Formats: sequence, C-alpha cells, structure tokens
Amino acid sequence: MRRNKAVIAASIAALALAGCATAPTAARPASPVPADPLSVFGYRTVLEFGPALLAAKNAPPGTVVTASGGVPNLWAAPDPALAASVGGHADGAPPPPNPGVADLAGNAETQTLRMSLKHPDVRIIVTTTEGLYRIVARRSSGIASVADLRGKRIAVFVNTSAAFYLHRLLKGAGLSEADVTIVPLTAKAGADAVIKGDVDALSTWEPEAERASLALGDNGLSIQPEGVYREIYSLNAKAATLADPAKRAQVVAFLRELLVGCRKAEEDPGEMQAMLAERTGQDLQLIRQSWHHHRFPCTLPGDLLDVMVEEEQWLAKIDGRPARDRAALSRLIDASLLREAAAP
Repeated sequence: MRRNKAVIAASIAALALAGCATAPTAARPASPVPADPLSVFGYRTVLEFGPALLAAKNAPPGTVVTASGGVPNLWAAPDPALAASVGGHADGAPPPPNPGVADLAGNAETQTLRMSLKHPDVRIIVTTTEGLYRIVARRSSGIASVADLRGKRIAVFVNTSAAFYLHRLLKGAGLSEADVTIVPLTAKAGADAVIKGDVDALSTWEPEAERASLALGDNGLSIQPEGVYREIYSLNAKAATLADPAKRAQVVAFLRELLVGCRKAEEDPGEMQAMLAERTGQDLQLIRQSWHHHRFPCTLPGDLLDVMVEEEQWLAKIDGRPARDRAALSRLIDASLLREAAAP
C-alpha cells in the first residue's frame, strides 16, 4: 500500500496556545514535528468510514492519508481467519491482506476485541459511527417475526458485528445460532443470496441490507427491534502511537476535524455521501436511502465497555477460551485524546 508521507507543522502548537496568551510573548518551541503524515485506514466498502474521509479531506494538505483496511493494519497483521470464514468474495477467493501500516484504523468493536488477543496494545479512541443493524427476511419463507427464524437459512458474515447482532436478536427470542442454519457469506454475497432466494434472511450492515430490502419489495421484511444491539464503529490506534508526542499531536488535530465531520454527517451529509459513493462503488441514491440506519456521535459511548464485556463472552465461547474480565477490556479504551480534541 502506497504511503505518501509529509509534514504537519506548527498549526497544532498554535491550537494549543490559542486563547491562552494575554500579551505578546517570546516565540515558543514548536511541537515535535512528525516525519510522516497520519495514515488512517477504513475498509473501502463501509459507509461508517465517512466522517474520517471528510476529516482527512479537510485536514491541512499533506497531513493525512487514507487507505482501505482496518484494525489489522495497525500492525500489518493479516487476519486470514476472518477473510477465509465466508464465501462470496468478488474474485472468488478471500482478498489478500492489506500490507499497509496504519496510525489509526476504523472497525467495529468486534474486530478490536478479536485483534486485541494478540495485540493488547490496541486502543479505541473515538466512536465515529453507530450502525443500526436489521434482519432482512423473505416473507415467502414464512417469516413474520424473530421467532419465525427458527430453522431458517440466514446469511451473515461470521465473526463480525453482524453475527453478534444476530446472536443478540436470537437470544432475545429464546433462540440461539443452533436453532438456525448459518450461511457464511460476505455482506454483498449475502444480499444477493436473499434476493435470489438461496437463503431466507440476511443479517448485515448498510447499504447491503437496504439493497436487499428494495429488491425484495413486498416480499421483504425488515426486523429491527429497538435496543438489541448497534454496531460501535471506532477509530483505533496502538498505545505506542499515542505515547509519541508528535504522533499524538497529529491524532488530536485529526480528531478536531473529525468532530466537524460527524456534525456534517448528521446535518448536511451530501458531500460525505458523494465521497462514499465514489469510494465504495455503491449507488449514491442507495447510500442516501440507507443513511438513517446510522448515527454519528464522535464520542465514546457510556455503554461501550458493557457491550465489549458481553461480546467478549460470545467470542470466547466461539474460540473455546476463557473470557477476559472487565478490567482487562477497560484498558483497550483511551478517552484522553478525545478530551484533548474537544477542549477549547
């Protein structure tokens, strides 16, 4: 992955000093200047990366670069277990691991938990997007409620937040994954399968859920009970990156742009939606229609740790290992940078 590098200069120091001086003072030493621009990765196909894309566009020229990838790119660590766990990749095979190295990487909390087993130095620093998931089902399969999913074929990208959503949904109805037939497919392939009738239902993120719903028309049913689960899509970094003064200054400056990006996503999303249409290859109108299935808080949710504790138990059972406790998981969250970025 190409990594263009540049310099971010004394504007960060000026931000830190703004409003503090009451009289002319002698020049102060500039903040440490990093040799490289900030590299921010997010998977090409997801809408949740929108605020970060806009923040990168509005950052000073040459200070931020973006690329396709996720949490594994913090260490250039391939995740073959995830890539090989589903069918329906566009080229007929799991994609090769992205070789790029990220300073910040976007992913749902599911992948942060998975990668933190081998890389406990990962830190969640801000939640940009919450994805409001749903099940899209075929009425002709006899599905009118969650209870009717028993015995049905459900497409889902396993080991992801969409799979955890399905787990939570089934659990609420007194069911489990053992009561349904899981068909492991990518989001796009899952949408194609439910449209064609190869599966009875789909659990995935937008805009593929919207595409399936529109294609099914009157034969489609969206199941979306409130309070079941929402994807918590966050930017992640390595602890060493945040401990480096120059890189930390870059991250804080980027978070300031990100806060603006999240407001734009809620209030005036047109520019962001157009950027995502170009980046993902998805139809712009489809992106617009599915936009209301997202929230853009740019904060750290108060229940983030609670969700991670429950999700860790689910993942541990799948992996056949002991679940980490709350104290261990709490160390994966670092709110200090967001506080710095939000300070006047």
